[in-house]
Amino acid sequence: MLQLRPNCECCNKDLPPDSREARICSFECTFCVSCVEGVLAGVCPNCGGELVRRPIRPAAKLAKYPASTERVYQPAGCGKVA
Repeated sequence: MLQLRPNCECCNKDLPPDSREARICSFECTFCVSCVEGVLAGVCPNCGGELVRRPIRPAAKLAKYPASTERVYQPAGCGKVA
């Protein structure tokens, strides 16, 4: 199950579970669309994988399967593709 991380790893922007701006790689590294399209050019700086739009978990399922509250913020790695 996806963690639905709460923020962009580059700029720390909040990305709530229903955000259409969240992008993830296959390892669930999470970034905002601005960082992905600008700084990262669509490539995850952690694994080198493709960044795609994160799916939105239905609101009815969030109570049983809540989004993660653990923030990952690694601005030093942004822009350096793995």
